[in-house]
Amino acid sequence: MSDFGREDAIALYNVDRWGGGYFTVNKRGNVTVMPNGSSDQKIDLTEIIREAKSRNLSFPLTVRFHDLLRDRVETINRAFADAIAESGYQNVYRGVFPIKVNQLREVVEEILDAGKPWHFGIEAGSKPELIAAMALHSDPESLIICNGYKDTSFIRNALVARKLGKIVILVVEKLEELKHILKVAADMNVEPMIGLRVRLLSKGAGKWATSGGENAKFGLSTADLVRASDMLAENGLSQALKLVHFHVGSQVPDIGTIKRAVKEASRFYAKLSKMGHQIEYLDVGGGLGVDYDGSRTTFDSSTNYSLNEYARDIVYSVMEVCNAEHVAHPTIVSESGRAIVAHHSVLIVETFGSIEKNSISTDTVTAEPGDPPLVQDIIELSENIGKKNRLESLHDAQEIRERAQSMFDLGMLDLRAKARIETVYWQIAEEVVAMFRGMRYIPEEVKEMEVALGDQFLCNFSVFQSLLDHWALGQLFPVMPISRLNELPDRNATMVDITCDSDGKVSKFVDLQDVKETLPVHRWVPGEPYYMGFFLVGAYQDIMGDMHNLFGRVNEMHIYLDEDEDAGYYVEEVLPGSTIGQVLTLTQWDTNELARRIKAQVDAAIKGDRLKPNEAMKLLDDYEKSLNTYTYLNFDDQNTK
Repeated sequence: MSDFGREDAIALYNVDRWGGGYFTVNKRGNVTVMPNGSSDQKIDLTEIIREAKSRNLSFPLTVRFHDLLRDRVETINRAFADAIAESGYQNVYRGVFPIKVNQLREVVEEILDAGKPWHFGIEAGSKPELIAAMALHSDPESLIICNGYKDTSFIRNALVARKLGKIVILVVEKLEELKHILKVAADMNVEPMIGLRVRLLSKGAGKWATSGGENAKFGLSTADLVRASDMLAENGLSQALKLVHFHVGSQVPDIGTIKRAVKEASRFYAKLSKMGHQIEYLDVGGGLGVDYDGSRTTFDSSTNYSLNEYARDIVYSVMEVCNAEHVAHPTIVSESGRAIVAHHSVLIVETFGSIEKNSISTDTVTAEPGDPPLVQDIIELSENIGKKNRLESLHDAQEIRERAQSMFDLGMLDLRAKARIETVYWQIAEEVVAMFRGMRYIPEEVKEMEVALGDQFLCNFSVFQSLLDHWALGQLFPVMPISRLNELPDRNATMVDITCDSDGKVSKFVDLQDVKETLPVHRWVPGEPYYMGFFLVGAYQDIMGDMHNLFGRVNEMHIYLDEDEDAGYYVEEVLPGSTIGQVLTLTQWDTNELARRIKAQVDAAIKGDRLKPNEAMKLLDDYEKSLNTYTYLNFDDQNTK
């Protein structure tokens, strides 16, 4: 155990692969963040935890590293700039951030500020998103891309932004929408900038593959494109078509899928250009994936390509088709939201308990007078396990346990005897699993037993609020302890949350070549804080989290690097999580009415001599104060030792 160190921890949790150069483990065994991708500036997450406690912030806690967010914006823009320079591409890159990936104001503002040198813009897919985008957008050379279905209000707001001098492109999702845009534009006397979303035959892969392909929810068929071109010409607006757009899916794991889609879309761009349209932009949509598991494969939670390869393949594919068609190279646009925001956010949760299958397995069990023969049988079985009969012993133990359960169901086995059989059974299971550990071949039933022996760590958070994609889609997120990583993890566990739903758990974990059903952890010790980190959660999770059990949003800290600070960073902002009163109000509860009803009950209790006035008033005061408290559990005020 003493030989286990930081390098072992990095390898065990695959940190150097999924971390993207932003996360590592320091010599003290703590997870460390490098927000700008440089080892010169590191932040120990245990220091963030101490800082949060000093500010009376309870857990769960989301920590946002804004310098990391800026670094992601810069990295993506530089990747395209390098690819364009290397290939001799005759145009530029203009990225946009799709607000739907993370609509938090602080996040969007940081991205736009970091993207100023590259005229980085915004993509909006709804009226509220467009309203926010219009206010935040201040660069006349950057884009506002309007995707999604649109009504008159949506279109009018976009055209108002055109009047303000913004480059706002309305992407047409269906032909009827184009007719509507042209009518509203004529009424407002504004020439619109139109984009056409092409429905490609090329289809994505992974969990979000259905968002692309010929049966996709959005986009125009080839026949629709021709009709749209004719419609623009009939209205004297052929020049208004400025962009061709496609989307092959989110989190595309295979670069081959992206290359095929880009080439197909580039051909549509070239053909439409030859039909007399002055198209300036080719929008390759989203799809740039994040390597959540670090395997660098075509697995759903991974990617078999790097950011630089992604940029080069897009630039080269567009250029190849345009050169062959003898049309001008378009400005390349991408909507890579996930790759920008995923890394910047870390969810830290507190473990407050552990359920161990074999928590008493070290006890010596002996048969008691009156016990059925099964008790002695399983004890003798446990005393005679060896390498040659280990699998047979497991089978025999399973049979005895099943017989014991049958006897218990018939009322022929008392509780204490059943408990002795259960205890010895788990001792046998643990010993058999240990005997197979490290073997080249491990029987499937032994693997299943190893999972069954795993602990359940009770964690103070809601999967439905903070990791909705894990529950709904099986999305993997890197998970690991925040500290004690210079000690060998001696347990395996799954993570269960505090909701009352059995689905509120994390039981799939990243692995280099597979998905693990348990995570290596250290034994939970009552009274000793043990924190788990959920990483790469900055995309979608913040905004998609639901209100299951009314837990609501978690506390947040926003961190910036600063060399002048002793710690090397400062806390720029703290955003308190939801209070009980706030989440009740969101679900139509009037907190004043609730307090009034409790007061009526308190008054009745006083009149009925069930409560003394002083005690009653204190109870009422506690109830009213609880409406302003954090929805999650708080262990700071209790001794768990």
